[in-house]
Amino acid sequence: MSTNPAPDLSTSPVALQTGFDASHGAPVPAHETLPILRVTANNPGPFTFHGTNSYVLGDERLTIIDPGPADDAHLDALLKAIAGRSVDAILVTHTHADHSPLARALQQATGAPVLGCGPHAPFRDLADGEVNLLDASGDRAHAPDTVLGDGAMIPTELGPLSVVATPGHTANHLCFALDAHGVLFSGDHVMGWSTTIVAPPDGAMAPYMASLDRLIARGDTLYLPGHGGAVDDPQRFTRGLRSHRRMRANAILERLKAGDETVPAIVQAIYAGVDARLHGAAALSVFAHLEELVACGDAATDGPPLLRGRYRMTG
Repeated sequence: MSTNPAPDLSTSPVALQTGFDASHGAPVPAHETLPILRVTANNPGPFTFHGTNSYVLGDERLTIIDPGPADDAHLDALLKAIAGRSVDAILVTHTHADHSPLARALQQATGAPVLGCGPHAPFRDLADGEVNLLDASGDRAHAPDTVLGDGAMIPTELGPLSVVATPGHTANHLCFALDAHGVLFSGDHVMGWSTTIVAPPDGAMAPYMASLDRLIARGDTLYLPGHGGAVDDPQRFTRGLRSHRRMRANAILERLKAGDETVPAIVQAIYAGVDARLHGAAALSVFAHLEELVACGDAATDGPPLLRGRYRMTG
């Protein structure tokens, strides 16, 4: 199975960064000068690339970012990387099952508080008859000791981490920034190996785009994402992601103008050269764009936007 759910960027301004040595279970330096280790869980897949990245910050008093999936081997790997040192905090970017569940076991092992995003919740309620196709991916057992809001500061051995709210991939998605060093832990909001899935009702395109704008306005010089390798030129890369999403929205409007009315028809046209096994993920992305196009008045549908709905141009 392909490990890239969005290989449709050949005509876009985004250059994907797919070279990555996961070194599963082994702590790998993630920064040239700062004591930041990356430990990648052995949970590869179409939405996780080679696995989920957990980060260990500090020399003596540690901070853990995104402990990862409920996996005993990954817990053992993190505890080996911690090596008996004090853990001040366990931070979680968002409540998908590949990022947050291990926080509970890691807290039991270290006694550290769990901080960061709030409990899992969709952007909106399900419409009558609607099914959340990614329902199983949400970690509804996540109950942090402290929910951190935008702008909150977390003291760490490397200096304060600031909380940057970046809703879109999920409603509760957060990034964490070492502002003094220009390093942003970008979770699943921006990753170098692929575009990010935005799937209603858990995800929403308008907040995702606004969050991209917010990161572009920042001055970070390095992103350390939840999957794959570091993004070394984040401003340029994130601008490219924004342009790609805008191009996709315009392509969807062109398909509506040509008479395509359904998500499958639009996917078949826009993703004609993409492995059909990836069309399910593509459909969710198209649906997210259509939901936003309806909200802003560029497209219309009868009733609430639905994955199975029929759409048309306005005007």
